[in-house]
Amino acid sequence: MRTVPERIAGPATFLDDRLGAGGFARRNLRKIFPDHWSFLLGEIALYSFVILLLTGTFLTFWFKPSMGEIVYNGTYAPLKGVAMSEAYASTLDISFEVRGGLLIRQIHHWSALVFIGGMMAHALRVFFTGAYRKPRELNWIIGVVILSVALFEGLTGYSLPDDLLSGAGLRVTQGVVIGLPVVGTYLNFFLFGSEYPGEDVISRFYSIHILLLPGLILALVTAHLILMWVQKHTQFPGKGRTNRNVVGAPFYPAFMAKSGAFFLFTFAVIAGLGTFAQINPVWLYGPYTPADISAGSQPDFYLAFLEGALRIMPAWEVNLFGTSQAGTVPLSVVIPALVPLGIIVVGMALYPFLERWITGDHREHHLADRPRDNPHRTSIGMAAIAFYGVLWLFGGNDIISANFRVSLYTTTWAGRILVFVAPALAYAVTYRICLGLQRSDVAVLTHGVESGVIKRMPDGRYVEVHSRPAEDIEAHLRGREPVPVLPYDEAVPPRGLRGPIGRLRLRMSRAYGGEKVPIANGGPHGEDGQAALPDALPDTLSDGQNRALTR
Repeated sequence: MRTVPERIAGPATFLDDRLGAGGFARRNLRKIFPDHWSFLLGEIALYSFVILLLTGTFLTFWFKPSMGEIVYNGTYAPLKGVAMSEAYASTLDISFEVRGGLLIRQIHHWSALVFIGGMMAHALRVFFTGAYRKPRELNWIIGVVILSVALFEGLTGYSLPDDLLSGAGLRVTQGVVIGLPVVGTYLNFFLFGSEYPGEDVISRFYSIHILLLPGLILALVTAHLILMWVQKHTQFPGKGRTNRNVVGAPFYPAFMAKSGAFFLFTFAVIAGLGTFAQINPVWLYGPYTPADISAGSQPDFYLAFLEGALRIMPAWEVNLFGTSQAGTVPLSVVIPALVPLGIIVVGMALYPFLERWITGDHREHHLADRPRDNPHRTSIGMAAIAFYGVLWLFGGNDIISANFRVSLYTTTWAGRILVFVAPALAYAVTYRICLGLQRSDVAVLTHGVESGVIKRMPDGRYVEVHSRPAEDIEAHLRGREPVPVLPYDEAVPPRGLRGPIGRLRLRMSRAYGGEKVPIANGGPHGEDGQAALPDALPDTLSDGQNRALTR
């Protein structure tokens, strides 16, 4: 087809004449996007958010955000005649009386989990590849804020059904809020309106959940995508890829077609989970009353690390003004509520600037690193994952004790020890793995890849012939750049590095940066002194190469 159909050309010309959008559309529809599976992690989060908005809109038509008490007379027989809130009764009605209501409820809940999980995976991809570096620091901070807001969005939505499970979580939330020094009582009154549980918390959470936080997330996601579009996407090093270009497929039609198919695939997976994997069966828990508790109740995975911090924290408190109750700060609540989330969120937000301060690197970076390329950064990330994982795991220490027949006190003390030991161990192990992978890359560049061909040498030895790696693989491996280090002179340090802070910064830079396993010398110990393989490998191997192959 060489001409544009009239039904398309007419409206397009109409809009172009009045908006002047033709040039803008032509320019941006041909924008190039790189092709790598890890870049789709952010799209999973984006598509899950779209599904969240659509299913949430459906649920608002039938949900009643009221704590007014009624007697249930619906179709679920086990709860007939039971007093409950209108919120819980409407949730039961959505589940059993609204056509497709239970499916939409479960799709909504699963998409919330996939949304936050997708953002976490996307943030890890950006961190481990160094995609947060200049000029993308602002976009990284926006992403951190989106993730933080999404946690509170999940908390408010989790509490809306007013069942016994969500009520138990809300009680924990109230205890954390009121335990915060200075602002705790004000926040408690803002959320609950009176003494717990009050009569306003569901309606207030509902307004926050469907208006305030989604609007904020939508605005931040829009800003995030606009900045990504303007700054262009990062790409991994390879043949023909530099900091000044992007190698890939155009937005239209290639990327648009793939994104459309990937959206449908994401929706199919979430719909499949909502159909076949039951989640949050509120009718089994019953309505919430402050006098009842749920045995074995657990929060959703994204808040389990805060639950774990509360469970393993010792019962400490500080009295600021003698024995005055007003001066008591419950550290057993304040530290779990503020410290783990603060370490993760504040650490993520500040890391690009701390790394730039340590390395002195002010260049623009459009080529992404492989995780092994920066061993210390990767080790720090794995230590943070281990820290989060320990807290997440011990958010269910009672379940662990019950199923493995281990004392609850033993699991609690194990959590208190592992929360410090596991990150350090993860750091050390990850660092050694990264160095090992770098040495493996150097071995491939120096000695080639295994060909499977065994050759007998004139002196009777048998060696495996190695062949030169493919051109694109070699370019990918050679794309590794040394981590920048501050320039220094042992005799006369620069003016800014002469004080105590400057000397500390210099030591950190020398430890963090540099090339741990040089590529230029051929191998980690420079056995053969070659920087690259020749185009055609010789029929015989040198003694140095033979020793390296047979070690």
